[in-house]
Order: sequence, then structure tokens, then C-alpha cells
Amino acid sequence: MAATTRGTSPVPPDVRPRLTVLSGPSGVGKSTVVAHMRTVHPEVWLSVSATTRKPRPGERNGVHYFFVDDEEFDKLVANGELLEWAEFAGNRYGTPRRAVLDRLEAGEPVLLEIDLQGARLVRQSMDDARLVFLAPPSWEELVRRLTGRGTEAPEVIERRLTAAKVELAAEAEFDTTLVNTSVEDVARELLTLMLQT
Repeated sequence: MAATTRGTSPVPPDVRPRLTVLSGPSGVGKSTVVAHMRTVHPEVWLSVSATTRKPRPGERNGVHYFFVDDEEFDKLVANGELLEWAEFAGNRYGTPRRAVLDRLEAGEPVLLEIDLQGARLVRQSMDDARLVFLAPPSWEELVRRLTGRGTEAPEVIERRLTAAKVELAAEAEFDTTLVNTSVEDVARELLTLMLQT
């Protein structure tokens, strides 16, 4: 019987992974790529963000997010315990620093899926982090993906497209660009990058 290769891409013992940040415009497929990575490569650790927003049905504390109140979040910020944080739609989100550093020190590959603002803050905080920009195959494809969801009002789509133009213009700030033509291919390329020193 042949051995499976799923999830068996161990980090070589002589490699100390760098923090990898995946960012890109809304609708480019970041969450889909990350979900695929988690399924096929469970050895890749995905950071769990802290947030002040209320849990949605089915979300579990410590799994989907660390749900905290405003006072707790203020303490995290004041104590420098977040690599980055941002406010979105009246709620704050941030990446806990200690958990990321602990995983990196243990030699585990760590992946953050965050927005452009967060990627910039991580670069300031950890200048050796690898920033990976996930780009659409074309502008037309990104528009198709955003409008094809059918879950958002036209004004929301328009705001996302406006934001996408800003995010696409920032591509040069990233170390590497991956074009999302295939989730499987991008995940494979991303893992290869993550295992480089």
C-alpha cells in the first residue's frame, strides 16, 4: 500500500520558517486557499485573531477567533501583545504576537491571512516576515468573483472594488506575488515559499 503524502510535508530540521503573510484584495480567494492549506497541510499553523465582535452562530472561542471585550483588547494593544490590529465595521481584530512567536520558535510554519493594512504593520513589527500577495488572474475575473457571490448589495460590491484597486496598487510592497488561477497550485506554491528560509 502506498503511503499518502497528504499533510506530510514536514519542515526539514535545519530550516527555521519565517512568518508568512498572505494578503490580497477581497474576492481573490485568500480564505479558499487557506482552507485548502489547512486540509492538505495541517502542519501549517494558521494564527487565530482576537476580535471585539460578537461570535456568529457556530463560531467557537479559540478556534475561529479569540472573542474579547473592548477593555481586554485595549490591554492587548497597550501591552504590545498584538503583531497588528485594525478596526473594521466597528469591531477590532488583531493577531496575538506570543502565539505566533511560540510556533515559529518551535520550527513550525506560520501563516497569517490578513488585509493590506495588517500586512504593512506586520512588516514594521517583524521585518523578516515574508509578505505574499495573492492576485487575481485579471481585473475582470476579480469583478466576476465579487459580483458573482450574489450575497452583497451593489454599494458593498462597489466599496470592495474601490478597495481592491488600492490593494492591487500595493502589490509591489510584497516579497512575492502568486496569481490565483488554481487553489491547489497556489497552495502548493505557498507551502514551497513557507519552507524556504
